[in-house]
Amino acid sequence: MRAGLRRGRAALESPADGERSPVLQRAREAIVQAQGHATPMYGIAAALAIAVPLFIGTITGNAVQGSVIALGAYLVALRAPEGPYGTRARNLAVGVVVVAVGSGIGGLLSERTWLPVLVVPPLVALGTAIPRIGSTAGLAVLLSAVRPPSDVILIGVLELIGGLLVAVLLLAPWPARRLRPLNTALSDTADAVAEALDAVAQEIGAPDASLLDDVDVTDPDLLAITRIPDWEAKRRAASEALTTARATYGLYRSGRGRQDPTRPERLIEGLARVLHETVTLQAVLEATRNYPPDRPWQEETQTAIWALAARLRLISGTIATGGEAPLGREESAAVRRMGRAAEHIRRAGLAGDEDLVAVALIGQVRRSVDRIAGEVARTRRITAGGLRIGLSPPRMPATLSPAPVLGRIRNAVRTRSPRFRQVSRVYLTALVTMALAAALHLQFGHWMTITAMLSLRATYGETVEHLVQRFGGTAAGSAVAAIILAIAPGQSTIAVIAFCFAVAGYAMRSVNYTYWALFGTPLAMMLLEYSTPSDWLTAGQRIVLTLGGTIIAYLAVRLLWPAGHLERLPVLLGRLLDRHADLVRAAADVLAGERTRLPYDKIVAAERAAEAVAETRTRLGHERLPDTALITELGTAVDAAHRVRDHLITVAKLSREEAVDTGPIPEILDRLADQFEEAAELLEDEEHDPKAETPAEALSEELADLDTHLSKLTRRRRAELSSGVDRDEFTPLRHALLQVSGTRHVIRLLREDTGTVIDSSLQAAEPRP
Repeated sequence: MRAGLRRGRAALESPADGERSPVLQRAREAIVQAQGHATPMYGIAAALAIAVPLFIGTITGNAVQGSVIALGAYLVALRAPEGPYGTRARNLAVGVVVVAVGSGIGGLLSERTWLPVLVVPPLVALGTAIPRIGSTAGLAVLLSAVRPPSDVILIGVLELIGGLLVAVLLLAPWPARRLRPLNTALSDTADAVAEALDAVAQEIGAPDASLLDDVDVTDPDLLAITRIPDWEAKRRAASEALTTARATYGLYRSGRGRQDPTRPERLIEGLARVLHETVTLQAVLEATRNYPPDRPWQEETQTAIWALAARLRLISGTIATGGEAPLGREESAAVRRMGRAAEHIRRAGLAGDEDLVAVALIGQVRRSVDRIAGEVARTRRITAGGLRIGLSPPRMPATLSPAPVLGRIRNAVRTRSPRFRQVSRVYLTALVTMALAAALHLQFGHWMTITAMLSLRATYGETVEHLVQRFGGTAAGSAVAAIILAIAPGQSTIAVIAFCFAVAGYAMRSVNYTYWALFGTPLAMMLLEYSTPSDWLTAGQRIVLTLGGTIIAYLAVRLLWPAGHLERLPVLLGRLLDRHADLVRAAADVLAGERTRLPYDKIVAAERAAEAVAETRTRLGHERLPDTALITELGTAVDAAHRVRDHLITVAKLSREEAVDTGPIPEILDRLADQFEEAAELLEDEEHDPKAETPAEALSEELADLDTHLSKLTRRRRAELSSGVDRDEFTPLRHALLQVSGTRHVIRLLREDTGTVIDSSLQAAEPRP
């Protein structure tokens, strides 16, 4: 019956019955999808910086000068800076300088036919190569070059004033909201770690969810109830939130050079420790599924974890509100009840009523919960004290040598990297559009160039989506602008309308680019022709030229050289394997007593290597004909790599302060690291046989030795208790049993996921037509 329903639904969705074709469906999704949140304050600040010069220029009889100032504000506001206010200030300062210089260069090119063809395309390509410059330089030169000739220095100064005006308005909340980006990042991190805890709690004693997986649930609220949260997705989101919080804190220039960590640093590290303990807890709970004792400890554990997640959410609320929300009590009754339940099981095991391995695992669960509770209490105390951060002037770079930059440029050209290919594609596209406009003497040919340069993206799918949004919004916006400029009774009315369009355009720009094209196109036309009437013929020309730019950009992404992501894949996969080999070696050193903890920099390096592969996978999914098999293999490799890091964090956390007899575990980890390195060497060998045997061999003998070692520890522990040793005394043998019993299950999962990473990486690196 279910198969019949699926066939019926597929028939209903078929284009043969009058439904939308895939092309139209894709166009509709590009226009209606929401890609972000509205930013009304950003829209109001940009609109004020644009409208105020228009009003003042109109009132004083200097409408042209007012429109030039407004154009400078328009270009600088396009940068939409994010992050801490220090970073925003630097970003806006770069934008102001670029606009002022670009407008001066554009003034020198005014009413020249072929000189802009030689000057503008390199600037457009430079903005693509250097994200800090972006499209601002090309737009500033292009829009200034199409204006009537005038005093070049005056034009540059006027646009500089407009850029400074919008920068001041966007930075005006700095004294009161300086810490808001940092507080937001810290609050989001606490929420993400709380969600990871929820995912762990939800899996305790959960029934088989395979039956629910076969049910097609589309209601988000019902889906949240019927589906268990994906632990791996939640853990990854929490890790990304921690990375964002560290990056956000790093953008604040204060506190550098201090020996003692600041409160935000201590809070970030505390949340990181909570996440790592959560990873350990999840692994140990997974191991307890094999030894379920007849005690109600699971419900108490689940309640305790939920209580800790709730406390993290209280901390998040306090951070987000600047200390106005309550923090709650420091201690948790649920954690104490969980400890009592685990203690009952421990005593039953010592009396011989429970399996000692199960007792050891549940003891590890209790210790992990206690550690999480302790870290949550510490983060609560840090939050209660207030998240203060000092002020200091920005620092100049240690060196201004251009050698590293030139080295990166040479490497990009030599390897024909994806960015180099994109820069070349953008340059050639801008050159062709400007040459056509010059050769055909098109009055509004710059609209064709603007459409092509702003819509061309690194992949086919992203470019097509942007072209649909750009053309649809520009066509509608040009018609609206023609009506407004034709019937508006005066410049004051146009200034009011420009203010409204600026508010709507800038506020909705992050939601969907279509909205920006719809409102931003009339706005640009009003600024460029503030003192010149327009008509329907002008609007029609712009629509046609926008269509021409759309076609040229499509041909560029369709016919020019590939993006290059597939060629770089073996390098990225080799780096993924090498970084995880280093991490496995570090975990082996922790168990051997050569390290006290797993180095954070190695965890981050492994995560970044996996994220680079994941980003390439996303890029490949945007190609015109995506290789679904390759994308699936890359997804499998990335997911398994995330699990490998979780397993290694767990192994390192289970190896506590006291040195114990870990048996063959360090040797197993060394063997796994060898396998990673051997697979990386295979990827470096361009002539390797893809059908050759992979290095992910069984390790059956070492795993059997681990089982034997655990059995010996269990027998020795029972003999120790029989000899009269107090059951509450924490002996090295008891510690070894706790550690090895918790590690055994994780090691088996680590071995399986290591093989998955290696096999999928080698499969993905196979040559493809």
